[in-house]
Amino acid sequence: MRGSRFGQIIKVCHSLMTRSTDSKSHFSSRSLSSQRLMSLIGNGQRSSCVQNYSTSSSKMSEDDVLKGLDETQVKLMEEKCILVDTDDLKIGSASKKTCHLLENINKGMLHRAFSVFLFNSRGDLLLQQRASEKITFPDHFTNTCCSHPLNCEAELEEEGAIGVKRAAQRKLEHELGIASKQVPLEDFHYLTRILYKAENVPNDGKWGEHEIDYILFIQKDVTVKANPNEVKSYRYVSQKELKDLIDSSDEDGMLLTPWFKLICNNFLFKWWNKLNDVESQADRKVIHIMS
Repeated sequence: MRGSRFGQIIKVCHSLMTRSTDSKSHFSSRSLSSQRLMSLIGNGQRSSCVQNYSTSSSKMSEDDVLKGLDETQVKLMEEKCILVDTDDLKIGSASKKTCHLLENINKGMLHRAFSVFLFNSRGDLLLQQRASEKITFPDHFTNTCCSHPLNCEAELEEEGAIGVKRAAQRKLEHELGIASKQVPLEDFHYLTRILYKAENVPNDGKWGEHEIDYILFIQKDVTVKANPNEVKSYRYVSQKELKDLIDSSDEDGMLLTPWFKLICNNFLFKWWNKLNDVESQADRKVIHIMS
């Protein structure tokens, strides 16, 4: 797969729509007090999972960090994410914009997220390349779907991580056009959580990620109708193809999201070998702190 053949595949990917890390490494992150939280975000507001955005609500001043960015992605920055402490206990809510501003991340702001790994019946993993319009990590290759549960009743429900699974189902349809009926909630396997922090690439000094990320596995044959504002390209890969992709990514100029690299380096391949009994790999009591 490496060399000329891999280079040809990358070109095909673009034409469609177009460090190894130690699992024991840690960084410090303190939870926010209620008073500190309010000073950062003001009064949190509940929102429905499906939101309507008015044109006026996304108007920005000349010095706003969102000025000149893709209009659709700017509107999505109004969504309300779930703020948590380092034990994944809900402590409030804030807009997607507020959560991803580096100045807030550096003060400790932390939100809940998820990463879906979808495999077909042959055991190949569906990867996507994030659209160029994305504000964080544009053009990066990553796992099937990565996003956030929202601060709404359905996605706040924590028993069995059902709220996170509902969010995953919603975003699979939004990003990849995968109908909800093709990915039933009961077929998602919540395996574990990771806590990580990363600055945006390309580095802009403005944006980043600081998340407790729920890892979800699902094995289903699905129909993909990618949303070009979210997904630049997509493809299925075998274990060998993904390992070759990672090994040659620097040489080929391929960008990989930081959370995807962390999961690949620490967990993915051992879980992948257990697709027929993936529940045996679940480790839900631990939040793995990574950097």
